[in-house]
Parts: sequence; structure tokens; C-alpha cells
Amino acid sequence: MDASLLLEYGWVLLVLIALEGILAADNALVMAVMVKHLPDDKRKKALFYGLAGAFVLRFGALFLISFLVNVWQVQAIGALYLLYISINHIVKKFFLNKGDEHGKPKKESGFWMTVVKVELADLAFAVDSILAAVALAVTLPATNLPTIGGLDGGQFAVILAGGLIGIVIMRFAATYFVSLLKERPNLETAAFLIVGWVGVKLALYTLAHPDINFIDKHFIESATWKIFFWAVLIGIAVVSWFLSGKLKAESPVTDKEEKVVKEEERIVETGEK
Repeated sequence: MDASLLLEYGWVLLVLIALEGILAADNALVMAVMVKHLPDDKRKKALFYGLAGAFVLRFGALFLISFLVNVWQVQAIGALYLLYISINHIVKKFFLNKGDEHGKPKKESGFWMTVVKVELADLAFAVDSILAAVALAVTLPATNLPTIGGLDGGQFAVILAGGLIGIVIMRFAATYFVSLLKERPNLETAAFLIVGWVGVKLALYTLAHPDINFIDKHFIESATWKIFFWAVLIGIAVVSWFLSGKLKAESPVTDKEEKVVKEEERIVETGEK
């Protein structure tokens, strides 16, 4: 490839890395929310399985690009799942729980069911990630490299590089978000709002598929829609950050009182006077 072609590919790769980084962060935030109810040891295992699943699914999706792009049912399933978990969380949190006056503990999913939910979310995000990457990469000029997954070899290499870097970002972001959710638990709702918004994007992409043609495909590919989508997504994140305050740390008085209580319990147990 000549210098101008390398420059063009390099620029698209940088943009794709930024895009994959944002999508990976969203995916990581959803994983953190889904596993936060588990004990520490099981939470780490669930995150490991989730990250491994994300890697396998995104890497496998690269070789099924032509299938993902041409079969709208796959896109529709991903959109419906993301919309379901988003709406389900919001309805349970803001509507159903309001009538719970008996303080019944919320029933959480077990370890393996949590892993299954994480993998399903990974699959939906993998579809969104690959479709976004393809939409960006197909604008690049063709090279003389062999075709892979229905794409030019050069275009495939750019998508592969961006996807792998996105997985690395997800690895570190997932651990960070688990800690962040402990400090700012209200960010959980923001995570599910972002999930729903990504689901809307996938739904519109499905409706623009040539076999359905309910929405003009040019609208989905237009700069207006892309700017609006990212503006709303970033807006959700920013507003939620400022609305979710940190949990207040325990005061020194509380700590002292706790020590006194523990000392009294020790005296009672040992029979000291």
C-alpha cells in the first residue's frame, strides 16, 4: 500500500479504536452491573467468563461479518434483548418496587444464570460493535489482500485491530466500574439507559435493512443521526455522573462507636469485668 492509503487506513483505525473503546466501556459497565450482587470471589469469576465470552464472540463475529450484515433477524434479536433488559430494570426499580412495603429482599440471579445474562449482553454488544465497525471500514478503498469474512483483507485487518484493542479496554474498564458502582450505585440506572439507547440504535439499523426497508438506510448512515446518537449517549453518562453522588464515608464518631460495641461484646463473651 502506498503512503496515502496507509495514512487513510491509519486515521480510520484511530477513529475505530475510539469507537470500540466507548462501546467496550458500555459493555464493561453492563457486565459490572450484572455481577455486582455476587460475592467477591464469584464476581471475579463471572467477570472473567464475561470477558472471555466477549473476546470469543467479537472475534467470531469478525468471521461472520457478511452473515451479520445481511441477516436482519440477528440484529433484531440483539436489539430486542438490549431493550428488554433496559426496560425490565427501569420498570422494576421505579414502578414495581414502590409498592413493596414489607421490605422483602430482592431475589438475585445465581452465579451461572448471571454468567448466561452477561454472555447474552456480550452477544448483543458484539453485533452492535461489528456493525458499527463495518459501517466505518467499508468506506476505505480496497487493497490487494485476500478477502476475509466477505470483506477486503485490509478492511478486515482494521476491524480486527480495533476490536482487539476494545477488548483490552473492556478488561480494565470492567474492574474499574465494579469499584465505581460501589461508590456511585445510582450509575446502575444510567448503565441500563445506555443499554436501551444502544438497543434503539440496533432496532433502527434492523428497520433500515433492505428486506424490511421501513426506515431510509441513508438516515442511519447520515452524520445527523450519528451525531445525535453519540450526543444522547454522552449526555446520559454526564448527567448521570453529576446526579449520582458518592456514598458518604463513615464518620470518625461512627467508627469509635463500632469499636466500643465490639469491645463490649468481647467482654460479655470472655466474662471480663
